[in-house]
Formats: sequence, C-alpha cells, structure tokens
Amino acid sequence: MSVINIPQKPSRIRFKILAFLFINVVINYMDRTNLSVAATAISNELKLSPFQLGLVFSAFGWTYVASQIPGGILIDTVGPRVLYTFALISWSVVTLCQGFIKGFAVLLGLRLAIGVFEAPSYPINNRIVTSWFPNHERASAIAVYTSGQFIGLAFLTPLLVVIQQFLGWRGLFIITGVIGVLWGIIWYNVYRDPARHPKVNPAELEYITNNNPIKPFSPALTWDIFKQVFMQRKLWGIYIGQFAVTSTLWFFLTWFPTYLVKYRGMDFLKTGLLTSIPFMAAFAGVLLAGFLSDRLIKKGYSFGVARKTPVIAGLLLSIAIVGANYVNSTPLIIGFMAIAFFGNGLASITWVFVSALAPQSLIGVTGGVFNFIGGLSSIVVPLLIGLLAGGGDFHSALLFIGALAFLGALSYIFLVGSVKQVKLME
Repeated sequence: MSVINIPQKPSRIRFKILAFLFINVVINYMDRTNLSVAATAISNELKLSPFQLGLVFSAFGWTYVASQIPGGILIDTVGPRVLYTFALISWSVVTLCQGFIKGFAVLLGLRLAIGVFEAPSYPINNRIVTSWFPNHERASAIAVYTSGQFIGLAFLTPLLVVIQQFLGWRGLFIITGVIGVLWGIIWYNVYRDPARHPKVNPAELEYITNNNPIKPFSPALTWDIFKQVFMQRKLWGIYIGQFAVTSTLWFFLTWFPTYLVKYRGMDFLKTGLLTSIPFMAAFAGVLLAGFLSDRLIKKGYSFGVARKTPVIAGLLLSIAIVGANYVNSTPLIIGFMAIAFFGNGLASITWVFVSALAPQSLIGVTGGVFNFIGGLSSIVVPLLIGLLAGGGDFHSALLFIGALAFLGALSYIFLVGSVKQVKLME
C-alpha cells in the first residue's frame, strides 16, 4: 500500500514573534516619551528653563546616535535574543531611577544612559523581521511593529497622564520602569531565531527562507565597510529621508504636550486625551502604508512604486503641521497635527529600504548608520525647538519641522531613485 504524503501546513510562529516585537516597541517608546508627559511638572519642581528642558529632551539622542553603529555590529555578533533582553532591562532600570532624581544634572545623565541602552532596539527589530519574514510580507511586518510607537502612545498617553495625576511624576517613572524589567525577562524566555525555535515546523521555515536566504553578516568594522555604507547615493537618500521622518516624530515625542499646555493654554488632563488623536492617526497611517505597499507588490507594481509611494506621500502630508500656526481653535490645531502625524505614519515603513538596498552582508551595519542619521533628529529637533520657542512663540519651530519633511520627500524622489540593492564598491 502506497503512503500518500500530505503537504505540511506551515506553522505561524512568525506572527507571534511579531506580536512580541510590537510590545517591545510600545515599551521602548513609553520610556522615551514618559518624560514629555512629566516635563511640565519636572520643569516646575526643578525650575528648568526652556533651554534646559530642550537639553533634557535631546540628551537621549546624543548617546542614542553615538551608539547606533556599534549597536548594529553587536546585533550581528551577540544576536537578538540576548542583546534585546539586556537592552530592555537596562533602559527600564534607568527609567525607574528617574523617579528618584533631585536635580538637572542627574536627570540629564539618566537620559543619556537611556539613549545608550535603547540604541540597538530598532536595528534589532529590522534584523528580526529580515530573519522571520519573506520579502513580500516584510513591509506589513515592519508596519505592524512600527505601529507600536503610535498605538501604544495613543492609548498610553492618557493613562500616563492619569498615573502622574495620582502618583506624581516620580511614580510615573517607577511604574514604567518596572513594566520594562518584567517584559525583558519574558522576552528572553520566548524569543529564538527561526531555525532554533522549537515550535517552527519545517514548512514555515522553508516558507521564510525560500528565495530569502540569510547570509552571514560581517562583524568586523573596517574602512571598506565605512566606504560601502557612506559612499552610496541611494543609501544617503534613505539616510536623509529617515532624518526627515524622525524629525516630525520627535516633535510629537517631546514638545507636543508642552506645546498644547504652555503655548496653546490647554488643560493638562485634557491634553492627555487630545495628544492621543494624532497618535491614532499615525497608527492608521503606518498600517495603511504597510499593507498597501505589500498589496501593490502582489498586484505586480514595481518594488520602487510600491515602497516609495506611501513614504513620499506621507512626508508631503507631514508639511500640514505648519497649518497649526494659522488657526486658534482647538479642533483645527489638533486637526492639522493629526494630518501631519498621519503622514508621518505613512512614511514610517522606511526600514523596508534597509533590507531592499543594503548588501545582505551589511544589513546590520547599514541599519545602524540609517538609525544613526535618523537619530540625529532626536538631538537637533528638541534642542532647536527649545531655542526657537524660547521667546514664547512656536511659529518658527513648526515651520522648521515642515521644511524638514519637504526635504525628506525630495531625498526619496531624487537620491533614492530606483529601488535596487546597491552593489559592493571595488
């Protein structure tokens, strides 16, 4: 009697991994932005000037940026499971410590430390998605985990405001820090790479790796690697574009609540609800971008059209932030902010270009450089906004954000050009 072999149905463990990645991003951004919720109370208690507050907001970015390239190399040597666990627990402990500060200098130092420990997180996210998802599912996967920074904050910001209202800003930092430590322990016990995960069946492993081989990554930092990642026009296109995308993001992560309370005179508790509206819009934008982009691929559109269209359209929509300068009613202010952040969400699938353009052996370090240049906005934007708004007028700050979004759209149009993997230079 002959035995009929029924094809094995692929398991779907990659979606469980994606769900855990989503939670990582929620916690990551919760610990980046809890300071923005507490900023008014902290500045009042510690008597911080607008410039000092800008320094505190930007301090995260100094070390975050400086640690990107080393972090990209560590990903390719240490691996996502151990490195992400270490990062999660470390930045969460530092977050908890912010609840005990007594002065400006200590707060500044702790924000610098958080920048160091959070630095590998997004390159790790990209490495995990590259390992776990075939190319035609990758934009959707990136959209899902990136949406964590928006949907998490949309729901968490009002909750964080309430926590601060009842437990004070110190209690806010302690609670968010404890959550991150506990989740870091869970991550270590759950995550494995595809080939080592006990619940991945051979059919899913074949589905992931078919036409998507993960080649060995180069851990050695040499001058040749620097040449490869810094001398390519297409890569500079996505680097500049990432700076533009994250500039709008960092306005919302740092100054947005302060803008509403201090410069627009809105109630603190009400602000927690109002800030959630642009975050929800950004959440809708990033999911629309990811699934639309993958659908265009399946319908036969070129990779460049499918990937670049939502990014360019989103950057152009982000310029709407300037419109808030010319209205005074709360609904119109929030409306312009929501349009701008919806555009930022559309443009937030940019990590897909790292996998699409970088040589396979340099994805980790290219992702580090990509996040390094994008992360510069976390220094420049909070600090410059503090300077531009120092006289009590926020108009020039919003014009600055709008101009950067326009620059990003031009970068994707003229520098990136066709979306093709760059060739290694001789």
